[in-house]
Amino acid sequence: MRLRIIAFITAFLLPLNMAIAEEKLTVLLDWFVNPDHAPLIIAKEKGIFKANGLDVELIAPADPNDPPKLVAAGKAPLAISYQPQLHVQVSEGLPLKRIGTLVATPLNSLVVLKDGPIKSLKDLKGKKVGFSVGGFEDALLSAMLSSHGLTLQDIELINVNFSLSPSILAGKVDAVIGAFRNFELNQMDIEGNPGKAYYPEEEGVPAYDELIIVANNGNLDDKRFKPFLTSLEEATQYIINHPDDAWKLFIKNNKELDDELNRRAWRDTLPRFALRPAALDSGRYDRFAAFLKKSGLIKKAEPVDAYAVEIR
Repeated sequence: MRLRIIAFITAFLLPLNMAIAEEKLTVLLDWFVNPDHAPLIIAKEKGIFKANGLDVELIAPADPNDPPKLVAAGKAPLAISYQPQLHVQVSEGLPLKRIGTLVATPLNSLVVLKDGPIKSLKDLKGKKVGFSVGGFEDALLSAMLSSHGLTLQDIELINVNFSLSPSILAGKVDAVIGAFRNFELNQMDIEGNPGKAYYPEEEGVPAYDELIIVANNGNLDDKRFKPFLTSLEEATQYIINHPDDAWKLFIKNNKELDDELNRRAWRDTLPRFALRPAALDSGRYDRFAAFLKKSGLIKKAEPVDAYAVEIR
């Protein structure tokens, strides 16, 4: 009888203790929720964060430029950002470091109409190219053009803000740089005007991590970070093993994303998630820092540990 009572008390207290052990962790997203964030959403919806002792709150920003700045200012522990942006912000003195990777390949691309007049990057000479974010996209485009004997002076750059695919479909520009290959290409195809992408990593630009997780330099020993990264790895494995079930979990509390565009984006993003989110490719950060310095976007290429760490 005594053993039964002890077993009952233990069974009752275990979930209570687990609840007490859960630590709150806020993560600022880079944009509104979309398939790029799948490991985060699945880790939350499937209870993986909870099983690893975390109560994670995901917050979409009012301004996409704010999340890394808020982390640098100590206003939030973690933010989703981009490797190219990190290099530039570190060069500006922001105390940020990459602690994990969410999307491990570039998503950025230069897009033209599939049946349009641009059959090669050489055909961009004298043409209009739309962009949304100056600086980094200029550097990408410059490197891509140089491998075909062209410079930025050979084209006309037009700021189309975030109206990338609409501007090319309306004929306002002949190409756009900054189009995400998992979204804009699908959007154009759905609208009956398929596009063709030219990929920076195939045109002279070093490969880089598209989406990363950044923390403040003074907070790298936060004990919540290791279980957070472990949770992302477990969630990514689940997504890869069970993509259909994972999709159902993804849209469970995001019904507005259950449409053709996001279903296609989900499919195209799955193979790009980092299977080992905590793992650091030092060479990738070295090469990209050298590229940005050569492009004039940063004054000095810092050592890898100035940009990124591997939480062990």
